[in-house]
Amino acid sequence: MSIFIVAEVGINHNGDMSICKKLINVAVESGCDGVKFQKRDLDLVYTQEFLSSPRESPWGTTQREQKSRLEFDLDDYKEIDQYCKEKGIEWFASAWDLNSQKFLQQFDCKYNKIASAMIVYEDLLKMVAKEGKHTFISTGMTTYDDIQKAVDIFRDEGCSFELMHTISTYPMKVENANLNIINTLRSEYQCDVGYSGHEVGLSISYAAVALNITSLERHITLDRAMYGSDQSASVEPQGFRQLVISVRSIEQAMGDGVKNFLEEEKPIAKNLRQHLGWSI
Repeated sequence: MSIFIVAEVGINHNGDMSICKKLINVAVESGCDGVKFQKRDLDLVYTQEFLSSPRESPWGTTQREQKSRLEFDLDDYKEIDQYCKEKGIEWFASAWDLNSQKFLQQFDCKYNKIASAMIVYEDLLKMVAKEGKHTFISTGMTTYDDIQKAVDIFRDEGCSFELMHTISTYPMKVENANLNIINTLRSEYQCDVGYSGHEVGLSISYAAVALNITSLERHITLDRAMYGSDQSASVEPQGFRQLVISVRSIEQAMGDGVKNFLEEEKPIAKNLRQHLGWSI
């Protein structure tokens, strides 16, 4: 089965539907399997004190003004839903609160996503698991106990899931990648494991592919210099196209692990071993 490749739009659309559609187009043209967004009810996720605090942005001088611009409403998501259906690509989102998960239930998304920040939010996990949709669970900022509790919730509900190895720094330092934890997670929790990367460049993602991940998620952007906290850890259009091409090539190159003497090798062997009197 091919690796499920997700282009994480997240909040890189900057509240602009034209940017959003361009990012979806890049994902489709690159050959991605899905695009992902983030949904929050600001008044549930943040305190009023925090939302009133200063933050300079293109849209104002407070945290609320900045974060409000990054949230799409129902009409926006209806437009996203229709556009993705027209383009033939799956879309889904990670909710950061119960209201946002209820909001997403209005759509017939095939998948759910648990963001690393929300893996300890048991009520949210239970709500998502009860939906029965295959769920990608990111594991940044967690302990083994945190992950076990999440796994137990999904198994208790009989909901299919896979963990995603994640380091929640933006961008992630190479020395923090710890890709070998992919094998540890697979062994410890007896489940499929993917990789959600926040690094600069593509080499770490390629290495993760060689560790037999089942899903790969990278943030997508039109330009890493654009405004936004996630832009610097994102992949631009040309890079995303190369990412998908290379991932599919690596998948083919990994093979089945069985040693074969290829038919194409036999005439070469006969020629190179002729002085040994070797024959097939």
